Amino acid sequence: MNVTETSLPGVLLIEPRVLGDARGWFVETYRVERYAAHGIGGPFVQDNLSRSARGTLRGLHLQHPHGQGKLVSCPLGSVLDVAVDVRVGSPTFGRCVSVELSAENQRQLWVPPGFAHGFQVTSEVALFAYKCTDVYHPEAELGVRYDDPDLAIAWPVADPIVSPKDRALPFLRDVPKERLPPVDR
Repeated sequence: MNVTETSLPGVLLIEPRVLGDARGWFVETYRVERYAAHGIGGPFVQDNLSRSARGTLRGLHLQHPHGQGKLVSCPLGSVLDVAVDVRVGSPTFGRCVSVELSAENQRQLWVPPGFAHGFQVTSEVALFAYKCTDVYHPEAELGVRYDDPDLAIAWPVADPIVSPKDRALPFLRDVPKERLPPVDR
């Protein structure tokens, strides 16, 4: 597998080895020692799978405390996946990275704890898979508005389908700093 550091320290783009022939393809989506060698050690304690229609935008979400590292992929369809550094004191605070994840390219993104995460579906339908390092804690749930002008994320589908809950999230500048994770985690 090929692992590339993105412009956000700790956020990694993973390109697993795909073995294909006339029958189709095979890809190993996770192997503890290979991922641990790149600093993705888990343990993973919760797996999630979502199905969404074209234009659906989910995010930008995180938990603090109880930060979740997320190893994400798109086994059906395609999405634009986004990570935002929201760690107080980070030199890259408020910066974003976005990558296309799809069934076609088989890429994965490692989003460590301390980063907000979201995605938008660019195919007719998409399945989106998450391996998480902590379980969901509703009391620790936190989010940032997907259309925050300070983040200036170039979402690919105009007029996104967004939940009322995500539409009500605050801009990053309006989240109290004590509510956000520190850079040292």
